[in-house]
Amino acid sequence: MENTLSIGQLAAAAGIEVTAVRFYERKGLLTAPPRRASGYRSYDQAAVQRLHFIRQAKQLGFSLAETAELLELRVRPGRTCSKVKGQAVQKIADIEQKVKQLKRFERALRVLIAQCAQGKTDGECPILDALEH
Repeated sequence: MENTLSIGQLAAAAGIEVTAVRFYERKGLLTAPPRRASGYRSYDQAAVQRLHFIRQAKQLGFSLAETAELLELRVRPGRTCSKVKGQAVQKIADIEQKVKQLKRFERALRVLIAQCAQGKTDGECPILDALEH
């Protein structure tokens, strides 16, 4: 098997850990490769490309399930750009919702920090009190 990669070489080429390669295999995002006579896995360059795709999708905030759908659309004959676009539009909506929620958290924390800075409490911590209630 010429031009094949061991799992360590694959992980290095994709910029991830070996444990991540195994994880993606268990989750079905990366198909189990053929094995050499020695029993070691033998990956090809397509596996490197697939792992790059998975990494990019992860960096864009796609879940494993969403990434699996995108991978399926990528290899399925008759795929349509509109389906992929629909998933990307939904991801933007999810991100926007998360940003709103994070901004609410930020405002709440700033209020609590300001209470600490003003010394309005006698030894009590407004942040810890807020977390308890």
